[in-house]
Amino acid sequence: MIKVAVLDDYQNTFQQIVEVDNYKNKFNFKVFNEPFSDEKDAAIELEDFEALFIMRERTPMTKYLIESLPNLKYIMTSGMRNNAIDLETAKNKNIIVCGTEINSNPAAEITWALILGLYRNMKQEIDNMFQGYWQTTVGFELKGKMLGLIGLGKIGTQVAKVAKAFGMEVCAWSENLNLSRANEIGVLPMSKEDLLKNSDIISIHLVLGDRYKNLITKKEISMMKKTSFLINTSRGPIINENDLIAALKDDKIAGVGLDVYDKEPLPQDHKLRFLPNALLLPHIGYVTTENYSKFYLQMIENLESCQKDKPLRLIS
Repeated sequence: MIKVAVLDDYQNTFQQIVEVDNYKNKFNFKVFNEPFSDEKDAAIELEDFEALFIMRERTPMTKYLIESLPNLKYIMTSGMRNNAIDLETAKNKNIIVCGTEINSNPAAEITWALILGLYRNMKQEIDNMFQGYWQTTVGFELKGKMLGLIGLGKIGTQVAKVAKAFGMEVCAWSENLNLSRANEIGVLPMSKEDLLKNSDIISIHLVLGDRYKNLITKKEISMMKKTSFLINTSRGPIINENDLIAALKDDKIAGVGLDVYDKEPLPQDHKLRFLPNALLLPHIGYVTTENYSKFYLQMIENLESCQKDKPLRLIS
């Protein structure tokens, strides 16, 4: 029987989705609902396990951690790309790494939740309603505004189509912008500088890599309109967090909507939590019943296939 650790199941959904008793003769599952305090803590807790089910980048599979787990044979991650796994170390230790399918539409949906929340002051209005107040702010309309997309891949394209339905103008930039896709959906290609200067809302939809780390710093924020809003549902390090906090404190931009951060979970005393012009979500862009069902059931399917020496959805 294979010992399987299910990591970072914050909402305790694994046992709601998976009929664990159906696998009692194959797998011995242990669910971890809280993040580990550090790598050493993770190494101690996971020492005996042969397989890990990991949720996105919540627990990084570093060289140190992988090399500290003598029994580890399989890593099953949600999604087909996880930059927090040291694949070279896994390969050197003959550890099989497999992924799952993932629905991209929830990330586009949460982007619009943040945009609408900021544009209509929903954070303030909801709080005020529960305190007995009525109509305490005045919001903005989306029609006729310019949405600037940094990244026009699958998620960026979905966001652009919704913006068009709202009657917005849409522009986009990335280092490898697909011009045919932009033309097909009526998106205006722009330089990064022009996008920052002209957009009323800027939304980031990039895969984090070295070239995009600290893409948005004090310099880029200074180019933005003072009335503009910045949205990030991609990865935290794309924006320099210290520069962003300073800009928000000084009202250099109107506000920010974030679902991702440099450090996750976001520390309880983090400065972002105390800014009135920051609308914050706890990285729930992909957190849906549909996605979680797909993740966990395909992880089990992957592990069963590995036992038959026919691994599915290999990541290399």
